[in-house]
Amino acid sequence: MSFLLPKLSSKREVDQAIKSVAEKVLVLRFGRDNDAVCLQLDDILAKTAHDLSKMAVIYLVDVDKVSVYTQYFDISYIPSTVFFFNGQHMKVDYGSPDHTKFVGSFKTKQDFIDLIEVIYRGAMRGKLIVRSPIDPNNIPKYDLLYQGI
Repeated sequence: MSFLLPKLSSKREVDQAIKSVAEKVLVLRFGRDNDAVCLQLDDILAKTAHDLSKMAVIYLVDVDKVSVYTQYFDISYIPSTVFFFNGQHMKVDYGSPDHTKFVGSFKTKQDFIDLIEVIYRGAMRGKLIVRSPIDPNNIPKYDLLYQGI
């Protein structure tokens, strides 16, 4: 399903998307087109893209082609989904140590829709961090890896 969503394949394209998307949530899915979990997430993103078109813009970013952002956001697990609003990185409290990105795939389309609505409403009120509406049982668990310590 990754062919249904637009791809960003260079740092310049990602920079342009971050700068140019206004008054909508920018969703950047970092991953690989041939990864099974990424394909599952891409299916959810593609099915919800039209429903969320007034609130969000969704792009796919290949971790191998845009390594600058892969390192910047510390993408060690794929897929990882990062959110922006008006050029500002939006953080979400998932009840995990990392608020900068969502790691893994969403369990249902409704989980993703609810998350985008919460981020959009919070961002419109000027918040930079919002609390996740997703049931904690539906959030994948993982351990943070600190490299080079």
